[in-house]
Amino acid sequence: MSGIVPCATATCAQAVIHWVISRLCTVSGAIEATMTKLYSLLFVTSYLSTIVSSVSVTDIQGPAYLSPLVGQTVQNLTGLVTAKSSTGFYILGEKSDDVRKSNGLFVFSSSTSVLNRVNVGDFISLGGRVSEFRSASSPNNLFMTELESPTNITVLSSNNTITPLVLGKDRSPPTQKFSALDTGADGFLSVPNNRSLISTTNATLQPDLYGMDFWESLEGQLVTIPKPIATAFQNNFGEFWVYGDWKTTGKNSRGGLSINFGPDGVPDGNPETVIIGSPLDKTKNPQTAVGVGFTDITGVVVYQFGFFYVLPLTAPQIISRPSPDIPAASFASMPNDFCTVTFGDYNVENMAPTSSHIPAVAAHISNLLRTPDIMFLQEIQDNSGPTDDGTVNANLTLSTLVAAIAKISNVTYSFASIDPVDGQDGGQPGGNIRTAFLYKSEKLKLVGGAPAGGSLDVTQVTGHLLDPKLSFNPGRIDPLNPAWNSTRKPLIAHWTTKFGQNLFTIDLHLSSKGGSSSTQGDARPPVNSPIDARTAQVTSVATFVKKLLLKNPFANIVVAGDFNEYIQTRSVYKPLTDLLTDIDEVAKIPVEERYSYVFDQNSQQLDHALVSPAIKLRGAKFEHIHVNNWSPSLSVRVSDHDPSVGQIRIC
Repeated sequence: MSGIVPCATATCAQAVIHWVISRLCTVSGAIEATMTKLYSLLFVTSYLSTIVSSVSVTDIQGPAYLSPLVGQTVQNLTGLVTAKSSTGFYILGEKSDDVRKSNGLFVFSSSTSVLNRVNVGDFISLGGRVSEFRSASSPNNLFMTELESPTNITVLSSNNTITPLVLGKDRSPPTQKFSALDTGADGFLSVPNNRSLISTTNATLQPDLYGMDFWESLEGQLVTIPKPIATAFQNNFGEFWVYGDWKTTGKNSRGGLSINFGPDGVPDGNPETVIIGSPLDKTKNPQTAVGVGFTDITGVVVYQFGFFYVLPLTAPQIISRPSPDIPAASFASMPNDFCTVTFGDYNVENMAPTSSHIPAVAAHISNLLRTPDIMFLQEIQDNSGPTDDGTVNANLTLSTLVAAIAKISNVTYSFASIDPVDGQDGGQPGGNIRTAFLYKSEKLKLVGGAPAGGSLDVTQVTGHLLDPKLSFNPGRIDPLNPAWNSTRKPLIAHWTTKFGQNLFTIDLHLSSKGGSSSTQGDARPPVNSPIDARTAQVTSVATFVKKLLLKNPFANIVVAGDFNEYIQTRSVYKPLTDLLTDIDEVAKIPVEERYSYVFDQNSQQLDHALVSPAIKLRGAKFEHIHVNNWSPSLSVRVSDHDPSVGQIRIC
């Protein structure tokens, strides 16, 4: 058999047998019985091809998301036990020069006898079957490479020293992009969503460029996060996001990381962060908040519940907290200046007449927003709150809030709102949430000559050139458009001062992000639900604004509220930003300080105010008041949104 070399794998053995068969057939016309025996041997080696001897952990992990050995049984695998859980243990093999290949691996077994055979610090050999696990109930999760059904576990030595990889020193995560599959001008926020799947593409990892690739390249490894800082509150399971002592982007003054644009103009989702999961020793993580600092965290990198995690060996301790002081707005209402209008914006989170947080919200409006001339409010519930009894009127809710503000500030607001159709505007069942305005009647009055609109009345732009008016005041914009199904319809109002200056205000609360997928899920770009509805809603409002500006290009217009979308999702905002300007830009707010909400790894801005060209030309002031997202704990936070306050000139 000239030219044949000894085989190290079953695949090679198959090739030899094929060669022998072909030689027999062509050279000697071998008899049928001989061929039958040889093909029987080929079948055996085909079966044996699922058994691979003397592989390494890095061979199993490979350079991509899925193991190149998935489904195969391995033997004589060696590794150092670094951690144990109730469902298995983690081993660390020899390090590869290829940073794409993790040398950590999870060995899955719920057998007590198996788990009792190994201890942390043991150097072992074992066999098992390579698998890729994903929960059937979470089809958008990535697969986790693991070794299942471990066999022939032999402890070769014990009490070995374990040296974790130190993040920020040995390896550092990239800071902008999640995945190479997030193609499009808006990166991970690009539309359409879910164009490709990581599990199908199984691309070779690029851990220096993409955050998900980085964490995947560390799957199963023991790592240390030095000087971790929390980016948000803990979730319902006591888990929280952190970054460590490494390069970050978008760091704000509180210590959180804000979504913004990278140097290439693509949105930056801060993939340099990771979730700290439940400690493996069953200790409990502390309650946390944005900017809280911890002792170093050592744990294993895993993928679960739609994200990459570090499961700490033990719970970290808090060693630093940011200041509890919340500064008030640096400017206030100017009662005798009718050219200057201050406005506030606040999602007051399911406020009913009996809500316990009414006094706190009243204090925020009075003491921190300093009683603006007009307040844009969202999530005002009807008079019976979440009781689903057919009530739609919210006059009691609004008057209760007005009384609470007056008790603190001696300012008594008037209010304007339109009742929705029962059960048609989304939100908490029975609550019938809606948008509303509070306003100082001594500063601003609703322009007369038009009745208040009803739930489904379509407000039209009327009037003459340079003098637009509304057919209903206040009114609802485009309430019959299917884009607004099960969503709060926008509230439009036309105001005037006693000297005749006019102002149009539109209060928005767009469809929530319910049904979206995780930023680190299989679908790329991630599912941003219902982005089509929000895009149509913004288009609906932009169409109305355009009609106002066609009547009067110098009209004073403010569109504000809870958009439930980042301004970096440019495809959603384009119809409106072609006409109006984000007031953060006008007021030159630093990009990292533009946030009103914290969730997962990001400080993010869901609440916005956009102003017309006339207001932009005159300049504006604007500030985010982080009274809720700078709370020392989740339990004392009043709303999940921060309020904001602005000051504009309308003369």
